[in-house]
Amino acid sequence: MLIDFFLHLKAHKLPVSTREFLTLLEGLRNHVCGPSIDDFYVFSRACLVKDESLYDRFDQAFGTYFKGVTEIPGLEAELPEEWLRAMAKKHLTAEELAKLEKLGWDKLMDTFRKRLTEQKGRHQGGNKWIGTGGSSPFGNNGTHPEGIRIGGDSAGNRSAVKVWDKREFRNLDDSVELGTRNIKVALRRLRRFAREGAAEELDLGGTIAATARNAGWLDLLMRPERHNAVKVLLFLDVGGSMDDHVKVCEELFSACRLEFKHLEYFYFHNCVYEGVWRDNRRRHSERTPLPDLIHKYGPDYKLIFVGDATMSPYEILHPHGSIEHMNAEAGATWLRRLLDAYPAAAWLNPEPERLWEYRQSIDIIRQIMRERMYPMTLDGLSRAMQGLSKRQ
Repeated sequence: MLIDFFLHLKAHKLPVSTREFLTLLEGLRNHVCGPSIDDFYVFSRACLVKDESLYDRFDQAFGTYFKGVTEIPGLEAELPEEWLRAMAKKHLTAEELAKLEKLGWDKLMDTFRKRLTEQKGRHQGGNKWIGTGGSSPFGNNGTHPEGIRIGGDSAGNRSAVKVWDKREFRNLDDSVELGTRNIKVALRRLRRFAREGAAEELDLGGTIAATARNAGWLDLLMRPERHNAVKVLLFLDVGGSMDDHVKVCEELFSACRLEFKHLEYFYFHNCVYEGVWRDNRRRHSERTPLPDLIHKYGPDYKLIFVGDATMSPYEILHPHGSIEHMNAEAGATWLRRLLDAYPAAAWLNPEPERLWEYRQSIDIIRQIMRERMYPMTLDGLSRAMQGLSKRQ
C-alpha cells in the first residue's frame, strides 16, 4: 500500500526520493507515529516534503489517496506490558473497599492454612482463593486491607502483614556524595572528644607556660592526641516502603561513616527481631543474634534507628508477626530490650512528620521509644543529636 502511495505522490509531481521513503518506513517500524491517519499524515509529510511550498500539493495527493481511511493497517498500537498487568487487577469502588473485612491475625492465619489444604488450581480476580488481581486476602497484585502476599510483585497498597517470597535488598552506599554538608554539621553535635593514649602531640599552651616559668629556657611538653570518643550503634531499615527513602538514607549513612570513628551498623526490615545483619546479600545466612550484639557492645554506645516505622501493627506487637519469618517473640519485646541496654537512643524517621498521625505503627513505635522519634530533616537531626548528647 505504501509503495503505491509513494508512486501516487510521484504522479502528482512531488519530488519525493527513495531515501526519504525509506526514512518513512524506518520510522513506522520504530513506532514513531500511531495508527491514526492524522498521525501518519503529519509524519509522512515531515519525511517526504522538503519544501513548504509543496505542502498544498501534498495535501491534495494525500487526500485523494487516503479518502475514507481512518487508520493505517499494520500499525496496530502496542500496549505496554505494565498497562496489561494493571488491566488484570480488580479495581474496587470505595463502597466495595469498605466492605472488605480485616480478619485479624488468628483468623487470617487459620483461613490461610485452610485455603492451602483446599485449593487445587490457579485463580485470578477472585475474593476467596489464593490468586492474583482480586480482593482475596491471599495472593498478589490484588486489593485487600490486610492480607498475605504470596509471590509476585506488590500491588503498591503496602497492606500485607506477611510475605511468602524471596526478597532481595541492596546495601546502602556509604560513598554517596552528600547532597548537603549540613547533615554532617548536624551529626557533629553528638561528637565528644577525649584525650587518651600516649603523648603524641605538642601541648603548645603548656610549652609556653613552662618556658616562661623556666626564665626563657625552652621546655617542650607533649600530650595525648584528641580522639573522637562517641560510640554509635546504627540500625537501618531496608526494603519495602524504605525504597522510597534510599537517597536520603544513603546520604545519612555516608555522613555517619565520615563523622563517627566508632560506628557499628546493622540492617533490619520493618521492625527489629531476634537477629540483624550487616550484608543484605547474606541476610538469610549471616545474621547476628541480638543478644550477642547487646553483650558485645557496652551501654556507652548511642543507639540510633533509621526507619519509616510504617508496617502492620502485628509486626510490632504479635509473636509470628514478622512479614518474612515466624518470630517467636514480638518486635516490641526486642525493641524494649535494646532500649534497656542502651539508654541513649533515638529513632530517625524519613517519612514526613505531617503523616505520622495517620500511621498506627508509627504511634506504637513512638510510645515504645518514649517519644524519641525525630523527622529526618536538618532540624530533626539536630534535635536528635542534642537529645543523645544529654545522656552522656
